Amino acid sequence: MKLGVGIPQSFPNRTIDPEYIRRYLVRAEALGFEGVWTQEQILGRMPTLEPLALMNYAAACTTRLRLGCAVFLTTLRSPVHMAKMLTTLDQLSQGRLDVGVGLGAPRHDAAFGVDSGSRVARFTEGLQVMKALWTAPQVTFAGRFWQLEQAVMEPKPVQQPHPPVWFGASHPDALRRAVRYGDGFIGAGSTSSEQFTDQVKLIHRYLDAAGRDPASYPIGKRVYIGIDANRDRAGTQLAEWFTINYGRSMHEQVAVWGSPDECAERLRKVVASGAEMLVLTALYDEADQLERIAADLAPRLRD
Repeated sequence: MKLGVGIPQSFPNRTIDPEYIRRYLVRAEALGFEGVWTQEQILGRMPTLEPLALMNYAAACTTRLRLGCAVFLTTLRSPVHMAKMLTTLDQLSQGRLDVGVGLGAPRHDAAFGVDSGSRVARFTEGLQVMKALWTAPQVTFAGRFWQLEQAVMEPKPVQQPHPPVWFGASHPDALRRAVRYGDGFIGAGSTSSEQFTDQVKLIHRYLDAAGRDPASYPIGKRVYIGIDANRDRAGTQLAEWFTINYGRSMHEQVAVWGSPDECAERLRKVVASGAEMLVLTALYDEADQLERIAADLAPRLRD
């Protein structure tokens, strides 16, 4: 099982400190974590850093950690620009990039000039454009939303044929797309363990129908976590973050908190559901939580 952690990205009621983020990244690498992950929220009340810029910063601060986003809302972005920016990050990190993609909710589509009625078609076509620019020496593409005529994009990514594309999805149709177009699946932090279990079952059903080997299709899960012997204190901190970010206190349904033993027990259920990678994301006291994950939680999970 692989363990990743979330990069400090949301800063409610505190100043954004680049040096704090740098020290966190350096320490995460020294502690042996597999990778560090971001997520995307451009509009919202939570003070949140943009993921691609943060991943570039992380690349400059580290030498080994893989760099992921779960997920980029690619429907809201130009696939041509996205392909170029991600290629640049893969080059600068020397092949350490994981690209998470997803539809997200339609509530802000109009702010980005996107017609909600065509968002699925736009999402799929955008992904096809990115993959073509990453892999083909020259691209001619006559799509509904984008048209390219003998377009050339160089350099190509370090990872061949392209960086792994992880899908974040929940609806059965989206899970089917994840199998058709993706290289892996990562469950959202805002979904419960029970929902994740059902999603993994569907993923395996679609993999079987497509004739794809499940062993070549990794599955991960982001989990919001708070390790604290004082369970009430951790719950209060998590409730505050969820209320700001989602408008309601939903931590009881989707987060894991409490003593190391309690957290390990709940996470083992996520692993038993099919998660081969956990992205443990602290929402407060990130540096302290990082140490606790490494010293108190990781050994229990590996045992």
